[in-house]
Amino acid sequence: LIRLLDPPFDRTPRDPGYIKAYPPGIRENGGQYTHAAAWFAIALARLGDGDGAKRLFDRINPVNRTATREDAARYLTEPYVVVADVAGASPHEGRGGWSWYTGAAAWTWRLAVEEMLGLRLTGGRLRLAPCLPTGWREVEATLVRAGGSLHVRIENPEGLSTGVLTVTVDGAAWDEPEIPFPEGGGVRTVVARLGAARRQTERAAEAAR
Repeated sequence: LIRLLDPPFDRTPRDPGYIKAYPPGIRENGGQYTHAAAWFAIALARLGDGDGAKRLFDRINPVNRTATREDAARYLTEPYVVVADVAGASPHEGRGGWSWYTGAAAWTWRLAVEEMLGLRLTGGRLRLAPCLPTGWREVEATLVRAGGSLHVRIENPEGLSTGVLTVTVDGAAWDEPEIPFPEGGGVRTVVARLGAARRQTERAAEAAR
């Protein structure tokens, strides 16, 4: 669990307010509150920790809460939608609550697509900034808009989380920070290779010599 806080507020000499209205371990009072869990994972991705972001994403992912019959009996919630919270204290520890929670689902989607895969739309154009788990050597995605689509492949041969991207669009080198979608229903192929910054520096030094 990614608990918002621990231990939960129960019998305390001072009243912390609204948060104590929930039983110990439920929602903000010591549960895994999905908004905060997603923000925590996003913070790790922005710090360049792709493996850490993926570990937290796996804890949020409802499918992983129902891998066995025992898990499903504990979770007691649909395995295909994001919940607002997962209880963090006995006797309900591990039980999902308030499912189909669209705000938490949206933040979890942004964690996966925008922060880990690094597929961000800026003014209708694609900006690439991946932070991958080091075990992911290749990622593919297709982004579709009304005018056309971008087929994106991110190559990670060195097993990095972040680094310098070398990008080609339809086989030609691309140096702009953003990639526009084609018009007229066309498809553009985008290939981005993730490399260590030191190698880019070495190549630049060689070119200068």
